[in-house]
Amino acid sequence: MKDNKDFYSFNVSEGADDSISVANSRIVSFDEKTGEKIENESEEKLHRGMKSRHLALISLSGAIGTGLFVGSGASLAATGPGPLLLGYIFLSELIVAGASEVERPRRNIKKAANSFIYRLAFFYIFGSLIIGIIADSRSPELLNTSGNASASPFVLGIQNAGIPVLNQIINAVVLTSAASAGSSFLYAASRSLFSLSKRGLAPKIFAKTNRYQVPYVAVLANSCVTCLAYLNVSSTSAQVFTWLSNISTISGFIAWVGVAFAYIRWRKAIVVHNLSDRVPLRTPLQPYGAYIVIVFISLLTLTNGYAVFFDFNVADFFAAYVTFIFVFVLYLGRRLYSYFIKGEKRWLTPLEEVSFEGLDEFEAEDASYPEVVPRNLAEKAWLIIV
Repeated sequence: MKDNKDFYSFNVSEGADDSISVANSRIVSFDEKTGEKIENESEEKLHRGMKSRHLALISLSGAIGTGLFVGSGASLAATGPGPLLLGYIFLSELIVAGASEVERPRRNIKKAANSFIYRLAFFYIFGSLIIGIIADSRSPELLNTSGNASASPFVLGIQNAGIPVLNQIINAVVLTSAASAGSSFLYAASRSLFSLSKRGLAPKIFAKTNRYQVPYVAVLANSCVTCLAYLNVSSTSAQVFTWLSNISTISGFIAWVGVAFAYIRWRKAIVVHNLSDRVPLRTPLQPYGAYIVIVFISLLTLTNGYAVFFDFNVADFFAAYVTFIFVFVLYLGRRLYSYFIKGEKRWLTPLEEVSFEGLDEFEAEDASYPEVVPRNLAEKAWLIIV
């Protein structure tokens, strides 16, 4: 068996001062003895056709979901309108899930990242301000556990105002929002599975694409998982659904810690390779922001199930912290496989060996797109939107 070492080429730019920009990611293998690159002849790629507005909308739908329309009711009852508004000010979301399918990613990812916060602020901050005005935070209906939109502060506010029909429109909005959030997370999950398969961390079948360059196998596999939502219909299986929800939530927290750690090392690699001047997007508070994320999310992960200690029982404790066992088993299995089967002895790749192969070609491709100069105010407004 050929002894080789894999390095990840993300076609990425990252700054010594701030930021990160991700494009079409791919695996690049090098023979450990000769140092020569091993070409992947069967590489499948995703179609690049999305605009910056598509990236922003995918992230926005995932961020909003039903949380604003339904989940905000319990938050309003627990904290009141002031803390609710303050909490949403600090909400943010990852928008690079579709980076490999967007046209001119160095421009459009930056544009989507800069505009996303304003769109999110419009929905969440002003939305929470409105429900703080129209709904009474002392209303017991906000704590309704029926699982439908009757606990929505928007619905309660409309009912209190005596406006007919409008509450039914809000119900339709809640359903549409839930479907939108589901589509957003299905997209992100399928692309994550596709990426894992490309890197050799998941079965190769998930890297298959159709003639439209859509990873249909990964989409179908993740679509099947959505059927587990019906576990919540039965009271006897609702506990299992709670476990799955906790695994998903805490796994996301752990992933954020991993992302921040990877960003810190990625940023150092940019400095080592003297690529700081090729950064297209710069964000404030870096690298300190990444360290803050690691500390804050780690504390949030550890204290997520704190409520079980006030009325302790084994079932609730296991449901709250089963994710740590799940993630540890998966990670340990992967490390043992890498060490004994693939011969990967090192836990981290030295910064000097991090590969940015393909960056020149990627920048040349980005520069090949013609610059669109607006001729009037209407075209300028359209370019800001798209």
